[in-house]
Amino acid sequence: MRPVVRQLLKTVLASQAAFWLDFGVLALLTEVGGLHYLVSAAIAFLAGTSVSYALSVVWVFDARRVASKTAEYALFVLVGVVGLALNEGLLWLFTETLGLHYLLAKLIAATNIFGWNFGARKLLLFR
Repeated sequence: MRPVVRQLLKTVLASQAAFWLDFGVLALLTEVGGLHYLVSAAIAFLAGTSVSYALSVVWVFDARRVASKTAEYALFVLVGVVGLALNEGLLWLFTETLGLHYLLAKLIAATNIFGWNFGARKLLLFR
């Protein structure tokens, strides 16, 4: 199997793990914690991004472009911040403008953001 295909398949699995953590924290903080869904979404996104980083480094990508782990994590977070901005914007759009439930909006937003995350992280961080 070609390395990029293998990485993409592993990324899908890692992203699923990160997504379900993100989704669960979003629902928990909103429904049980009483936080506004956009505040919950930001916190949940950070939790999911941390899991995604750990899985990317340990399991998905074999080679790194950046030697410094601190710089690597900073770039990973930068990609994540752009993803977070996209996430928040899409959640707001789908929930407030289209009237979708925030959890359905999260499913749609995450599907759209996946390509950005994989492409940017592959290009900037991993070979």
